[in-house]
Amino acid sequence: MTSQTTVDTTGPGGKAPGEPSDRPPAEGLRGHPWFTLITVAVGVMMVALDGTIVAIANPAIQQDLGATFAEVQWITNGYFLALAVSLITAGKLGDRFGHRQTFLIGVVGFAAASGAIGLSDSIALVVVFRVLQGLFGALLMPAALGLLRATFPAEKLNMAIGLWGMVIGASTAGGPILGGVLVEHVNWQSVFFINVPVGALALVLGGLILLDHRAENAPRSFDVLGIALLSGAMFCLVWALIKAPTWGWDDGSTWTFMLGSVALFAAFGFWETKVKEPLIPLALFRSVPLSAGVMLMVLMAIAFMGGLFFVTFYLQNVHGMSPIDAGLHLLPLTGMMIVGSPLAGALITKLGPRIPLAGGMAATAVAMYGMSTLETDTGSAVMSIWFALLGLGLAPVMVGATEVIVGNAPMELSGVAGGLQQAAMQIGGSLGTAVLGGVMASKVDSDLAANWKGAGLPELTPAQLAQASEAVQVGAAPVAKGTPPEVAVKITDVAHDTFISGMSTASLVAAGVAVVAVFIALLTKRGENAEAGAGVGHI
Repeated sequence: MTSQTTVDTTGPGGKAPGEPSDRPPAEGLRGHPWFTLITVAVGVMMVALDGTIVAIANPAIQQDLGATFAEVQWITNGYFLALAVSLITAGKLGDRFGHRQTFLIGVVGFAAASGAIGLSDSIALVVVFRVLQGLFGALLMPAALGLLRATFPAEKLNMAIGLWGMVIGASTAGGPILGGVLVEHVNWQSVFFINVPVGALALVLGGLILLDHRAENAPRSFDVLGIALLSGAMFCLVWALIKAPTWGWDDGSTWTFMLGSVALFAAFGFWETKVKEPLIPLALFRSVPLSAGVMLMVLMAIAFMGGLFFVTFYLQNVHGMSPIDAGLHLLPLTGMMIVGSPLAGALITKLGPRIPLAGGMAATAVAMYGMSTLETDTGSAVMSIWFALLGLGLAPVMVGATEVIVGNAPMELSGVAGGLQQAAMQIGGSLGTAVLGGVMASKVDSDLAANWKGAGLPELTPAQLAQASEAVQVGAAPVAKGTPPEVAVKITDVAHDTFISGMSTASLVAAGVAVVAVFIALLTKRGENAEAGAGVGHI
């Protein structure tokens, strides 16, 4: 068991960082577990919200700043790339300097970068500050988990992570709704300005409530080469996944970055066995439950983020919904995640993670299979059933996999474990979008020409067919100006039917991924080191 000492470096007469404290546990607000949870939830909400809210603002940004489509893509890609590359290193910073300080720096930086985006008058500045948002968000997320791990005792940790997961799920799914309201009734800048008061609130609460926690054997040095190798490997991997839909999976550039990622990961693994204080001690992965938790997080994100990517196009481009209406139709998913996450925490506390995790992934598999049966005229009631089941399945996985990863890591590596959890989710999301996007593109390419010909439409040249395929992959009908109404109807029907066929195939692949995850979930168990977290204050 790993021993842990709590150090309060914030009050009068506090000792220097890293020194053990012989004072009694803090009373009142500072260090109170549930108030700590509220504080970190406010900060985490900003990061989770910005993962999806900005997608709604992109068209308005493009029009206002005169940006190209490729430039607008970087508003999202730059954020996720910075976040994914720096999460584990950021977690190590929290382990080294304290999660309280790291969290507060992340909050201030994220809010400041958000305000700077709102004041930007060029797409280049927007992208630069979005990258900074990602870097500061990476500081914030693992630190939040580290604070929860150190503050809550083992019997309360699952419930805390359940509520934490509820905030992330609600923020992620609620982003399109809030974004639609702000863009439609205020302006695109308000999507970013909203983070400034939220960040200020998190900073005030953090200053009053958060207590610094240090493990006795916390790291004292930095594995600089390890950071460089891991960052390079993560960059190459995520960059390849981001660019693969544009370059193509058979393109040399895609495989150059993929192979470069493998080489850098191998070099990183070798170096970690040689350095005195490694960034990630490879012995960490001797824990089968921890390794299973990381893999489970990747597979869950593939199924969830990849599947959800197409659902938004289905609702808006096939059913013709506005962004706000599309967001409202996803409320069953959001609602079940909000309700299911704390319930999952309680269930995991009682039964352990294995059964809830396996059951959650089984429900996710059934939901993704159900989504493969959606048609162009499927009603809202049927959609809601599958969306609700997806939310119900995801809730225990979000909570349980997080507890398995963080709880099976030593206390002094809780920040690194939190970074692993978040990095696994980011990589899984990128994989899901890229791989399922590739499945969709392949299915559309193979079906569109035959469907087009079968509808009696004029034959397309290869260039026209390629252009039409790109539109159909997002559910749009490639109807040219001046097309007769009866022909436009035929083109729309062909486009939507072909898109549905592609989405169905992609959903079935996601269901298969979820089935594999059921068996991975059976390898998990309750965190062996969860009891290392001290319950400070009042529970």
